[in-house]
Amino acid sequence: MMTKKIAVVAANGRAGSLIVEEAVRRGFDVTAIVRGENRTAAQNSVIKDALELTTEDLEGFDAVVDAVGGWTPETIPGITDAGIHLADVLVGTDVRLLIVGGAGSLFVNPEHTVTVDMGPDFPDDWKPLSAAAGKVLAHLRETDGLKWTFISPAADFQADGERTGEYILAGEEFTLNSRGESTLSYADYAIAMVDEIESGNHVAQRISVVSK
Repeated sequence: MMTKKIAVVAANGRAGSLIVEEAVRRGFDVTAIVRGENRTAAQNSVIKDALELTTEDLEGFDAVVDAVGGWTPETIPGITDAGIHLADVLVGTDVRLLIVGGAGSLFVNPEHTVTVDMGPDFPDDWKPLSAAAGKVLAHLRETDGLKWTFISPAADFQADGERTGEYILAGEEFTLNSRGESTLSYADYAIAMVDEIESGNHVAQRISVVSK
């Protein structure tokens, strides 16, 4: 089996760096795409803003992971901009695009008409973040000729959580584990992301991950 060659955009971030670490651990050929100095375990790096990446920059990779994040009014729009830009430059190529998504757009009813972020308990402070990721998902669904996968984490997404090596893979609906919790560590999310890169089981789908 050939070594997987992947690029992680925003690799210096909390999610991106752990995805890099997990991929390197498995022997992948990993390139960190960063705006400054590469602070990850990746063997290679490209210093470039996500919005400046071209089709030529990304050709030759098996997969590109979009780990662009944002927490402030100034940075949250970058989530949407980066996701849509990467989708557009990878249309018509064989390069897979995997998006670090959000939980707010997961459905809470079988008809798939109501999402987590529509609920009365969803914090107002989180709504811009959820909307930004939701716009990326909508764009992916409308884009033909793109090998995409959008992976939503649990609602309680813990940056410093334990790496257990176990998780529940779910679909489009908000899912709780056997303890009635929707939690997940960034480290276990990284495992699920790299598992999906290896398997290729969910092309043109949104999936979700919760702790076991």
